Amino acid sequence: MSKIRVLAGTRKGAFILTSDASRKQWTIDGPHFGGWEIYHMAASPVNPERLYASQTSDWFGQIIQRSDDGGKTWQQPGTPPGAATTNEFGMPVGESNKFTYDTSEQTGKPLTTHQWYDGTPHPWEFKRVWHLEPSLSDADTVYAGVEDAALFVSHDGGANWKEIAGLRGHDTGINWTPGAGGMCLHTIMLDRNDPNRLFVAISAAGAFRSDDHGKTWKTITRGLVSNYIPDPTAEIGHCVHRLAMHPARPNVLFMQKHWDVMRSDDSGDNWHEVSGNLPSDFGFPIAVHAHEPETVYVIPIKSDSEHYPPEGKLRVYRSRGGGDEWEALTNGLPQENCYVNVLRDAMAVDTLDDCGIYFGTTGGQIYCSPDGGDHWHAIALNLPAVLSVEVQTLD
Repeated sequence: MSKIRVLAGTRKGAFILTSDASRKQWTIDGPHFGGWEIYHMAASPVNPERLYASQTSDWFGQIIQRSDDGGKTWQQPGTPPGAATTNEFGMPVGESNKFTYDTSEQTGKPLTTHQWYDGTPHPWEFKRVWHLEPSLSDADTVYAGVEDAALFVSHDGGANWKEIAGLRGHDTGINWTPGAGGMCLHTIMLDRNDPNRLFVAISAAGAFRSDDHGKTWKTITRGLVSNYIPDPTAEIGHCVHRLAMHPARPNVLFMQKHWDVMRSDDSGDNWHEVSGNLPSDFGFPIAVHAHEPETVYVIPIKSDSEHYPPEGKLRVYRSRGGGDEWEALTNGLPQENCYVNVLRDAMAVDTLDDCGIYFGTTGGQIYCSPDGGDHWHAIALNLPAVLSVEVQTLD
C-alpha cells in the first residue's frame, strides 16, 4: 500500500506528517530545526528519501539541510556525517552553503544594482532561499530560488552552489523591484519533456522562461495587466505570486497573480484571465489536479491589504474547465470567523488514484482532501505558521 509524506515548513521548524493511502490517521514528526524558519522543504523525485530544507534566521543566516533517510536525520551538505553543525546555543558552525552572486562570468556585464521600492539603485543582497526544486533526473542536482531574486544550482547535493547568472543578466534585471515581501524568486518549474526548459517567477519582476537550460531567458508576461504599476502592461513589474502546470502538459501554465488568475496555452508567451466568478481574484497559491490537467485549485484572499478569506470563510475554489467557472469547496473547512492566510508555497497535491489536495495556513493548520476537494479534514491543528507544504506519494 502506498504511503503519503507531507513536508511542512513553518516559522518555527520543519514537520513531517505521514499516513497510509486512506489519509485518515496521521503521525506528526517534529519540529526539526526548532525555532528556525523553514521556508521550503522538497524531495527528490529520483530518490524519495533525499530531502532538502531551507533553514534561515535573521540572526544566523541561511543554511541548506539535507536528509538521505526521509527526514529521520539531517546534515549540512559538505560536512562529515555526524559532525556537529551547531554549538550549544544553536548557532551554526563550520562551512555551510556558499551562495555568491555572479557579477560577470556568465553574463558579460556587471550586475551591481537593482531598483529599490522608490526606483533608486540598490545593491544585490543575498537574504534567504525561498524555494528548492530538485532535478527530475539527478538526486544530487537541486535548484534554489533566492532573495534578492536569483537562481542557483548545486550538482553535489547542496554542498556547493553556482548562480545561473543569465537570469539576472536579462536586459531587464537592473530594473527589477521588490514586492511587499521582498524581491524573491519563489517558483521554479522544470519541464519533464524538455530538460532544457525552465520557468521561474519573481515578485515583483514577473515570469521568465529559458529554453537553453538557463543560458538565456525571455520574459513571459504578455497579456498581464497590473493596475498598481505605472505602465499596467509593462514587460516587467508584475507581482506574480505563483505558477503551476500539469507535468503531462507543460505548455499550459496557470498563474495566481497579485490580482487575477491567469492561463497560458503556449508556455507563457501569451496569457489571458480566467478569474471568472471567484469572490476575489487575489491570492497566493495555485495547484493542478494530478490526473486532470483542466482541474485547477486556488484559495482567494480578500485583498492585498486584508490577507484573510472573504467573509471570514475558508474556501478552496476548483475549476474543472481550466478556469473561468469556479465552485467553492467548503465541506470540513471553517465557514465563520476564519482569518488565516495561505501562502504561495503552501498548497500541493498527491498522485494517488483519488488525488489528494493539501494546504497549510498561517494559523498553523494543515488540511487534506482525499477526494479532489469534495471533503476536507485537518491533519494538523496547532503548528507554527505554515510557510510551505509539499507532498510525496511513496510506494
